[in-house]
Amino acid sequence: MPPAKTDQLDLWAESGLDGDDQVMVDFLLPTGIYIQMEVPRESTIQHIKLLLWKEAQTYPLFSLLGEMEGHMFECVNQAAVHEELEDESRRLCDVRPFLPVLKLITRNCGRAERLLDSKIGVLIGKGLHELDALQDQEVKDFRSKMKRISEEKMHQMQMMSWGEWLRCCYSPQLETGLLENLIDKHEGVIKITMHYDQSQDTASLKVSLHCSVSELMDQALKKWQTTHGPEEDIGSRSDYVLRVSGKLEFLFEDYPLNQYKYIRACLLANENPHLTMVHCSVVKAMFEKEISTIGSVLARKCSNPPLPLPPKKRQPTQLHTCVWKVHSLFKINLVKGNKVNADDAAKIQVRAGLFHGTEMLCKTAVSSESSSRSEHVWNKTLEFDIAVCDLPRMARLCFAIYAVMDKVKKQRSTKNPQSKYQTIRKAGKVHYPIAWVNTMVFDYRGQLKTGDIILHCWSSFPDELEEMLNPIGTIQTNPYTENATELHISFPEYSTQPVVFPAFDKILEKAAEIAGSSETMTMGRGGKKFYIELKEIMERDPLSQLCENEKDLIWTLRYDCRENFPQSLPKLLLSVKWSKHEDMAQLQALLQIWPKLSPRDALELLDFNYPDQYVREFAVICLRDMSDDELLQYLLQLVQVLRYEPYYDCALSRFLLERAQTSRKIGHFLFWHLRSEMYMPAVSVHFALILEAYCRGCIPHIEVLKKQVEALSKLKAVNELIKLATIKTKTKQAHLKEAMMTCLRQTGFIETLSDLHSPLNPNLLLAGVNVERCKYMDSKMKPLWIVYNNKLLGGDTVDIIFKNGDDLRQDMLTLQILRLMDLLWKEANLDLRIVPYGCLATGDRSGLIEVVSSADTIANIQKTSSNMAAAAAFNKDALLNWLKDKNSGDALEKAIEEFTLSCAGYCVATYVLGIGDRHSDNIMVRSTGQLFHIDFGHILGNFKSKFGIKRERVPFILTHDFIHVIQQGKTGNTEKFGNFRQYCEDAYLILRKNGNLFITLFALMLTAGLPELTSVKDIQYLKDSLALGKTDEEALKQFRQKFDEALRESWTTKVNWMAHIVAHPS
Repeated sequence: MPPAKTDQLDLWAESGLDGDDQVMVDFLLPTGIYIQMEVPRESTIQHIKLLLWKEAQTYPLFSLLGEMEGHMFECVNQAAVHEELEDESRRLCDVRPFLPVLKLITRNCGRAERLLDSKIGVLIGKGLHELDALQDQEVKDFRSKMKRISEEKMHQMQMMSWGEWLRCCYSPQLETGLLENLIDKHEGVIKITMHYDQSQDTASLKVSLHCSVSELMDQALKKWQTTHGPEEDIGSRSDYVLRVSGKLEFLFEDYPLNQYKYIRACLLANENPHLTMVHCSVVKAMFEKEISTIGSVLARKCSNPPLPLPPKKRQPTQLHTCVWKVHSLFKINLVKGNKVNADDAAKIQVRAGLFHGTEMLCKTAVSSESSSRSEHVWNKTLEFDIAVCDLPRMARLCFAIYAVMDKVKKQRSTKNPQSKYQTIRKAGKVHYPIAWVNTMVFDYRGQLKTGDIILHCWSSFPDELEEMLNPIGTIQTNPYTENATELHISFPEYSTQPVVFPAFDKILEKAAEIAGSSETMTMGRGGKKFYIELKEIMERDPLSQLCENEKDLIWTLRYDCRENFPQSLPKLLLSVKWSKHEDMAQLQALLQIWPKLSPRDALELLDFNYPDQYVREFAVICLRDMSDDELLQYLLQLVQVLRYEPYYDCALSRFLLERAQTSRKIGHFLFWHLRSEMYMPAVSVHFALILEAYCRGCIPHIEVLKKQVEALSKLKAVNELIKLATIKTKTKQAHLKEAMMTCLRQTGFIETLSDLHSPLNPNLLLAGVNVERCKYMDSKMKPLWIVYNNKLLGGDTVDIIFKNGDDLRQDMLTLQILRLMDLLWKEANLDLRIVPYGCLATGDRSGLIEVVSSADTIANIQKTSSNMAAAAAFNKDALLNWLKDKNSGDALEKAIEEFTLSCAGYCVATYVLGIGDRHSDNIMVRSTGQLFHIDFGHILGNFKSKFGIKRERVPFILTHDFIHVIQQGKTGNTEKFGNFRQYCEDAYLILRKNGNLFITLFALMLTAGLPELTSVKDIQYLKDSLALGKTDEEALKQFRQKFDEALRESWTTKVNWMAHIVAHPS
């Protein structure tokens, strides 16, 4: 990695401040000639090549260069990697070479193929030549398989009609479920504002909520004819599709209006839906543009096919030995360790363990101590107490290298790098972990590994270790090999032929053989006593540990489990003895007849505790029943559990790619969830492979996503300019804002930031930046507040906050869980008016946040109505008066109801999730009355503490001015307050019913690297707050105590808020 050059950044970004748009570039030509010349920073690579060609004519050896088209540039990019600039439509300031040096190189044939590869590489943040350079057979096999599937996908897309394409890319957003109360409330009718694509005119239509889309379109056309007369014929219904005004969301398929998500949202918010009649020719043009993009790539590829290879000589099928025939104990040879980062005095030891998920298969093996200074040589065989025949297919071998030192009496020096990790004290010695690494015992083809292998280790340890080992850690080795500790090991050969794991049919044959010879064909059915015991075990939450007796009971009564508790499959899987291949075979046979689980229950099977590939395939089969909306709800977790997959080609990645290629919205979010973590070394290859496969199978989406990546890179440049100027010059805010605007008005910025799909919501088309209304916020990381014009609805704006320097992944998780709570409450007919605004991490500590319109913070509302900062927090009328200003008559009553419902929802949600650091600057209220929380930096009870004391003792925020609004300003209004209390209790009980789902979703995020979600102990918070394991009565009693405590503590909250307002006056 090159050193970070803060001033180099200015080279590509700061022309907005100094007005100089030229940059001096060094050009290296293949003829050995060196040319230095100034070129415009904003120029495209194509234009720069033209300028160079002109200049090169005045230099020697020009005639040897040949055709200009036969050459392209290469540079070293910001990631210190050689990048070929195949796509010459990019601007130099967007390429951002590490140094302004461009090397001209000769282009090879297959231009279309190379151009596509180049575009994909730039888009995913990793050049495809880096994947080629890995020389890894598993990577090669996965890429060639995905390339074949993707090309088939693109050929299928070329065969589609425009209607099929529209359904595939923009499937209608429908919602089933009861709506009677809502329909009755609106007396069965709805008022719709209809826009016409080819005109500025709008029409107002009052229609029944049971009216279908086609009936509505007929009425809209009739209305047009009535107002414009027969001479302006605009065609029939079949010439149009109906779109939600302001976004790419279509109402097609002929369902009643009340089943469309958008219509329901409008009903709930008491707003008139805005719909647009779009002429089919507009949609056809979109479709044809995409098809021609595919055509240009596929056709060019077919035009120069490679010469056919000579026919292959049939190789005899390779002979191999089944692993079940090898009865010797499993062993490995520990050769040596290099670059071990330890004190000279320390003795070094290596510990190795075999795991299946988190289950240790046998006792760990430990090396002797080595006290060499540089190279630690052992050359020792480590033997494990498990036969090779009993190794499960997904067994992983985990290593830990640690220093053994004498017990230190005095305080250890802070210089010791291992001091922050947990240590083990044994027999008067202290063991300090130095490095860890994991590897699979079988390779991706199911073959037992043999031969020498060098493992480059990781040095950062998680909070929880299993005897110093880190089984949940990645099986990828550290790609930064230069400084990483090296462990040299060797796998022995147990046979002259490769040893392989048996194919699936052989496993089932084995199970049948065991069943046939089994004396007890009762299939282990228990009586009533056992049924009660089993029921109690099965109803426990996923964090509960099973003791050995319980595991034996579950395994014995596995057929009972299948009949009576099919959703308890995870508990059965934890009871299997994976270190016995006979038990494993019987389980696989049972899995074949196991009833399908609901997608929500099946999610748990993707946790790290269940590594078996067939179990994970079963889970994915269950997930296939998810609608697109449901899949989007859990996509964040599904991407994270790819980390648990040891092999690139697995059921989960195939499933995600399939669904992403049939729904543009899923594809969009899959892309960003993967792309935002490409900087992490443990997943960069795995995620790059899935991103490449997605891009090849959705070629038209490449340009759309590329535009977003480029726009974000421009916003990052603006943000870094502001940060730099603040540090360097302490420039006045007004000057900085002016500089920011000048920057945003540059041609390069205007073009890159215009006409793109919003990364927060791909259905929103952003036209251009409304520069005058943009600003930066004054917090430490100087987030940008960018105001866009909505391309699909004149006069409408979309506000977005760009953050650079803050990790948004925890906010993203919290908002996802809030969205799920909202969904669960609505399923139980309780709408608590939650505002789960959009939030998307797009890179290393950077991302976007949706700005909720017409909303302000409690702090601002209180300060506006009070002259003195200290008094502001105690002004209990401020909030109610603000709502009165914004709403009059019936609207005020509706706003107070909205406030009451949303306040109940957030009270329960913040209590259950343990959301800390709540103050009047991160609680907001919309003018419609909806209260909502923002900024979720502290969750799961990790509260900010001052002087070692947890400052926030309040279980949830309930202040007197909130109660004042709920009671409509009348002190004795116990009825309204009673309703509020009831909403809270109902909401809490609904979440309790779904406690296991919440625990599963957090457990699936354990290896994401979130600062406050690193171990099972963190998830324990949820178990306690939801009182899982208690009866509803006991749980309600606990909840009521917390509720009363919040009421009593409301004065303390006021004092904290006053302190916050005084400390943060601006």
